[in-house]
This record gives sequence, C-alpha cells and structure tokens, in this order.
Amino acid sequence: MTWTIKSVLNWTQEYFVKQHIDSPRVDAEILLSSVLQCNRVKLYVEQDKPLSQQELNTMHELVERRGRHEPIAYILGCKGFMQDDFVVSPAVLVPRPETELLVEKAAAIFQNERIEFLDIGTGSGAIVISLLKLLPNAYATAADISSDALAVAMTNAQNLGVADRVKFVKTDVYQGLDSQKFDLIISNPPYIPNGDIDSLDEDVKKEPRLALAGGVDGLDFYRRIITGADKYLTSDGVLAMELGIHQSQAVATLCREAGYTIIKVTKDYAGIDRDIFATKEQGKYANKILELK
Repeated sequence: MTWTIKSVLNWTQEYFVKQHIDSPRVDAEILLSSVLQCNRVKLYVEQDKPLSQQELNTMHELVERRGRHEPIAYILGCKGFMQDDFVVSPAVLVPRPETELLVEKAAAIFQNERIEFLDIGTGSGAIVISLLKLLPNAYATAADISSDALAVAMTNAQNLGVADRVKFVKTDVYQGLDSQKFDLIISNPPYIPNGDIDSLDEDVKKEPRLALAGGVDGLDFYRRIITGADKYLTSDGVLAMELGIHQSQAVATLCREAGYTIIKVTKDYAGIDRDIFATKEQGKYANKILELK
C-alpha cells in the first residue's frame, strides 16, 4: 500500500478517535505538518503525495506519543502564545490562550510606564516575556521553584530578545528573593484542588503536578502570594493573578482581608471569572484597574 498524505491523515484520525483524543483530525494535521515541514493547507493541496519511509517512521513515532495523551506541545517542543512560539517541555505547564488575557490586561494598566515586576511561578516564561515585549520600559524578575522550568524560561528569554531585562531566580514564592520592591506581582499559580488532579483530562495529567496542585481547596498559592506581597509591592503596587473556575469570590476575599481596597475580577471569552487585579491605595493605577473589562 502506498501511504499518501490523505491516507495517513485518515488513518491517524481514526486511531486518535479510538484513543479518545479530543481533536483527532486537527492533531493529525498538526503532527503531519510538522513531519513534512509545511502548513496544514498544503496537506490538502498535495493530499495524493506519497510519504517516504523516513517520513512514515517519524509520523508513526509522533502518533504513538500523542496516542498516549502526551500533549502536542511537548511532542513538537513548542507552543504559540501571544505573537511568539515558546519552547516547552514536560518541565513546564503548556501556556493557555486564556492566560494571554492576563498579560494583555496587565500591559494595559502599565502602558508606557517604566516598571519593575515579579512573575511568580514563571514556568516557560510566557507571561514575563510577553509582558516585557508589550512594555519596552519594564524590567522583571521571574521566579520558579523548578530549575528545569527556569532553564526553559531562560531559553525563551534569549530566543525572544528580552534576556537583558529579566532576572531568573529559583525560589518558592517569595523565599530567597531580595528585599526589592515591585510595581506589579503577577502569577498564574497552581490552583487545582489536590483531590481533583486524578480526574483531570489525561493530557493535563501529563503536565507537571507542581504547576497544577494548589492544595486541598486550590487556594494555597493565592494565600501565600497575597499575604506575602506587602513586603515586595510598592505603595501603588498591583497584584494580578489568573483564577481557577469558581475561585474568584474566595480570592477576592483573601485580597480584602489583606487590605486591598481596589479589586477587579475580569472574565475570559467564555464569560468565566478568569483574572483578578488588586491594589491597596487609591493610587495612580486604581482607575486603570477599575476600567478593565
């Protein structure tokens, strides 16, 4: 049998359906495009083109990995976020589209400002690097407890041209940080309740547990970030964090209990409470926070 682009796509799609892959056709196209180093449109323009034995072998290896629910991003070694491609590995959480909203809204608050900010749990560096690119006068510290994650983030900072504006620190939340003050502390913290980890999609369970598990109620890292922020935020400083589903009220309460008087929860494209922004004073960023959509 001659394996053409069309027949390989069809077979792969059928196999992924049997393996309960959520987007079988799209994933088949993405993997074959990677093997053939072409865009997905070309797969249909040249659907009768036969594959070489080497191409078939490479495709077979990638299909087996995806069939075991290894995330596409880990298989390809990269994931698009904002306008860039980020190197990713099993050491880091795969960047999500909804996290782009956190970056965009934080950038709207500090547009044209010269600020210094802290990214807690930087992972691949998607947040810190994207924010630095949107704020050319900003400087950052990126913190993570994982040396392997920091290595990935450093690679991305170098690849994307912001390595001279970011310092990477191995630390557990604030432990080990200098006594520097930041205008912004931003984070997409682990927020899945520990008891829910085993019920997550198989793909998600392949991602580092360290980046997922947020304690018994999923709020452990919010507590630590919010209660410890006093020492590291400037008087006008802003907290910005991504939220898990149904966590907005609890996190907003934690902010109020810590003395934050300006609190704004914003929604993602699905209408779900997704991000929270907070500041303590009626300072120069308060109105911009309240204006966020």
